[in-house]
Amino acid sequence: MKTLLTPGKETELIGLELADLADGETLELTRDTELAAVVLSGVVDVEGLGTAGGRGGVFEGAGHTVYAPPGTPLRFQATGGPAQIVVCTAPLGDGRPGTARIIGPDDQDVAERGEGNWARTVRTVLGPDDDAGRLLLGETINPPGNWSSYPPHKHDTHEPPREVKLEEVYLFKLDPENGFGIQLRYDGKGEEVFTVRDGDVAAIPDGYHPVVAAPGYKLYYLWVMAGEGRKMIPYLDPEHAWVQTG
Repeated sequence: MKTLLTPGKETELIGLELADLADGETLELTRDTELAAVVLSGVVDVEGLGTAGGRGGVFEGAGHTVYAPPGTPLRFQATGGPAQIVVCTAPLGDGRPGTARIIGPDDQDVAERGEGNWARTVRTVLGPDDDAGRLLLGETINPPGNWSSYPPHKHDTHEPPREVKLEEVYLFKLDPENGFGIQLRYDGKGEEVFTVRDGDVAAIPDGYHPVVAAPGYKLYYLWVMAGEGRKMIPYLDPEHAWVQTG
């Protein structure tokens, strides 16, 4: 299994690992953190929970995620072909642990957000009202040339009900795979611009962070958040909020 992000290094709370399983290969996990294993492609049998997966890739529709509270032993076995799984973790903190389970497409909130060239599809897998402690996660699909996380927003300051502090990470996929997108991150002190390609990850500790897909290429990102509680209250950049609010 490949480590993508390590708490205490690239991030404060969130860990990210990627497993590519051959047909019949197994993966065994036990973490002292809350865990969500997103099946990006393929099918896996999860011992004691059932079968998860089935999509050929993230652009084929909503998938399956295995949620487990701290200390839960998990065993995955790829079946019917290879499978790719991304394992997301975060310390439980003061949160109440949820029940180990498989979250399927029918358990997710799938919505079309925005309009025009900032329209996108958002699949919320673990939202604020779901049975979990600290982890929040979902998937966003940008059509070619479109923006998301737009109007630009941030969630780096804990001032409820105006804004709730949440660390966030992204894992990107492109269709076709040779495509690219652009990730911005800015605040009042400076700005950064990154080219993102298939398989790249981004850690977003603070600042506004819009994303755009290059024309001709669909862009997907898995977003994972953890922080102060389970509220998702972003703060829109006042310079650009008018795009949404009128």
